Amino acid sequence: MIRQAAFVGNNKMLKGALHCHTTRSDGRLTPEEVMKLHKENGYDFMALTDHRRYNFQNFAPETGLTIIPGMEFDNGESIPTEHGFRTFHTVCLGPNKEDGNGFNHDEEMPSANAPTQEAYQPYLDEIHAKNNLTIYCHPEWSCTPPRFFDKMQGNFAMEIWNSGCAMDNDMDNNAAYWDDLLGRGIRLYGVATDDGHARRHHCKGWVMVNAENNVSSILNALKNGAFYSSCGPEIYDLYFEDGKLVIDCSPVVKLRVHSDCHPTKVWYDPDGELMTHAWFDLVEHGQNYGYARMSIMDEQGRYAWTNPIFFGE
Repeated sequence: MIRQAAFVGNNKMLKGALHCHTTRSDGRLTPEEVMKLHKENGYDFMALTDHRRYNFQNFAPETGLTIIPGMEFDNGESIPTEHGFRTFHTVCLGPNKEDGNGFNHDEEMPSANAPTQEAYQPYLDEIHAKNNLTIYCHPEWSCTPPRFFDKMQGNFAMEIWNSGCAMDNDMDNNAAYWDDLLGRGIRLYGVATDDGHARRHHCKGWVMVNAENNVSSILNALKNGAFYSSCGPEIYDLYFEDGKLVIDCSPVVKLRVHSDCHPTKVWYDPDGELMTHAWFDLVEHGQNYGYARMSIMDEQGRYAWTNPIFFGE
């Protein structure tokens, strides 16, 4: 049996927000308001990732939320290309200062000056040297398909859902870009975020992390793919055994297997009943899978996404 890392062990699954803005940059709510809103919506931890301004501070300790140090870094929008400009955005998440974070609270970084991903890489290298994990943000909103960021080194994840982009810019999701990269052997995990600026953006997309509720454990789980992402549905298990990919989840109307080089496998109940368990044969017809992941959809049209199970390791 191969079980996806989110479902190994007995830790409580922690609900977390990885990309949030406040009045410390261009958000509409104060840090205290953002934290209290997330607490009211059942979150266990969050990162306040204001633009180019690093944060360590817990602005509302009475909420009991764990704060993941971080910021959002970006490429300047005045950097020309042949037909316009190329922008790259990166969420940075780091440990506590005493655990080796190279940033300081309120440290500000100017925007990058990089027209290409190769020119952007030194900025990523600097962030990684300061012991931070990085997430590549909203490629669809940036009009930046995979060929423009596929050589970036060191990102542990990319955004596959961004609520702010979906709500304000009529974006779907970035998961097709994710499969493009996974199919070429580029290992990235997928995160759902809000990129919350206005109040209505917040608490619409999150990660559920298999970790203890402290910064070090949460970061380690994220780095190792021990989480799933959701806008509503819950996922309880995903494993591969005897040629079958098996999932257990909250009631949904649709389940789908995703993998490069294989036709889509989707399951609806023929009688329209809600489903909480399904399995898919991945070895019929002699097919070989490099990886497989799943998405599910509930009655409200809200999705959840597993991270991949990688085969042949």
